[in-house]
Amino acid sequence: MSIRTRAGPHSFGDFIELVPEDQKADLIDGVIYMASPENIEHNELESWLLTLLRVYIEQRRLGQITVSRVAYRLATHVAPEPDIAFVAASRAHLLKGGYVDGPPDLAVEFVSPESVERDYELKRARYEQAGVREYWIIDPDEKRATFLVLGPDGKFAESPPVDDRFHSRVLPGFSLDTRWLWQRPLPETLPIVHALLAE
Repeated sequence: MSIRTRAGPHSFGDFIELVPEDQKADLIDGVIYMASPENIEHNELESWLLTLLRVYIEQRRLGQITVSRVAYRLATHVAPEPDIAFVAASRAHLLKGGYVDGPPDLAVEFVSPESVERDYELKRARYEQAGVREYWIIDPDEKRATFLVLGPDGKFAESPPVDDRFHSRVLPGFSLDTRWLWQRPLPETLPIVHALLAE
């Protein structure tokens, strides 16, 4: 399915005005990209990871997690809506009524056939430029997870999992075994969270 776009250039104000609340979209360099509906498997994986992160973040009182149709204003013409994102408690002042006025600490994108270039290139560049501390790219079709961590030079560097496990620097004590992502059925989230909280 081809991606629907509005060429623009559009500002953040245009984006908020033009895109309905029930439509997931991204504003990248003035272009509005309307997302296609998710397939069932992608949706299931996204819901699973969201549950895992949400419960862990709530239990640790780390901050706020958002999902899908929440825009993060990174610049006048840049406002992506990450599939999952996290804002640390110390930056809660960025959370406004209908959007977040700045970058998340963690952004997670699930790659679909129509979002490959956006997720791997356009969003990577804009998240890096905005100072997003971690960017996870989950590619279900390729069964690949890419974890990018912002370095002291302001550039993303890939942080490969060690023994299949990625340890987040943004979420203290949280680690993700990448084998869980491709396991079917997906593992139960509650035992994972209990184990993480006990470490």
